Amino acid sequence: MKVSRVIFQSYHRSLHTSNRMADTIAKNAWAGARDGFNGSVGRTPLVRLNKLSDETGCNILAKAELQNPGGSVKDRAAHFIIKDAEKKGLLKPGGTVVEGTAGNTGIGMAHVCNASGYKLVIYMPNTQSQEKIDLLRSLGAEVFPVPAVPFNDPENYNHKARRHAESTENAIWGNQFDNTANRQGHYETTGPEIWEQTEGKIDAFICATGTGGTFAGVSSYLKEKSRDVKCYVADPPGSVLYKYFTTGQLERTGDITEGIGQGRITENLKDAPVDGSLHITDDMSVGMVFRLLYEEGYFVGASSALNVASAVELAKKLGPGHTIVTIICDGGYRYQSRLFNKDWLVSKNLFECIPEKYRKGLTSKANP
Repeated sequence: MKVSRVIFQSYHRSLHTSNRMADTIAKNAWAGARDGFNGSVGRTPLVRLNKLSDETGCNILAKAELQNPGGSVKDRAAHFIIKDAEKKGLLKPGGTVVEGTAGNTGIGMAHVCNASGYKLVIYMPNTQSQEKIDLLRSLGAEVFPVPAVPFNDPENYNHKARRHAESTENAIWGNQFDNTANRQGHYETTGPEIWEQTEGKIDAFICATGTGGTFAGVSSYLKEKSRDVKCYVADPPGSVLYKYFTTGQLERTGDITEGIGQGRITENLKDAPVDGSLHITDDMSVGMVFRLLYEEGYFVGASSALNVASAVELAKKLGPGHTIVTIICDGGYRYQSRLFNKDWLVSKNLFECIPEKYRKGLTSKANP
């Protein structure tokens, strides 16, 4: 009996120890989990684009922001703008966020608002892709597409959003273009992540700007770490920034790249360190959409493709042996009815810029 009791006690202690070890392992595993949607924003991979890197003799690295939980780089801006309003006491439980957005910031805000218990109202130009509008409504946002007019027009979608917020109790206007919480978010997260992921071995950073938050936040941080890092703005045909940074003049035309390109210098972009600017044409961007899909495996939109095309051009400018970082903003599914629609591409004189071997996945249907 004594032997049996000893064996039982020994077994019981062993079982208790095993259970404690299992509990410890479970707790450690949970400690590695992120805290809900908001805690999942950021810490995205930095990937080497192999074919383009080998082609240029440089390391062309892309921050894969499409792997944020809401699917785009704008999750960061949405998270930090709302968090900043909460800290300042401007947004209380059950409140409303109102924003003027061309799409991705609104999508990020919809996710953050749902996770945080807020309502969301979006004003956007009616020139944006139907996928973005439909997605925003599916995510619970109240969406008002309005005519696209210049910023200095009182009917601009940003001003409509501001007036809506001012007339609503317990509401804020996100003001992504001039709310520097946007820039600060990238200074505190995206910039440090890039520096850590490259182990400080980075020669240049380049991306296009919409609000200016990503470029300004990242470039400001990188320049603080090393003045030798070159920071370039990539600009599509519809934006004023290339001409502004090269001639000092603000003059706008038109382009097809949603969400980027700017007609003014935003508060987020003011005083950002800029070493130069590269002009990227629409046909360069669209051609790169298909190269990234069929050569690198990334299904992206035109803004991401423009960023990568600009990194390739910068690699040519700097010469072999450099490490250049850019941003993959989001996935291509938000633009599928346009960028992968043969009829739309033909109507914009962009069909011929797609390599013939990569045209197999195009659809042909009524223009959206």
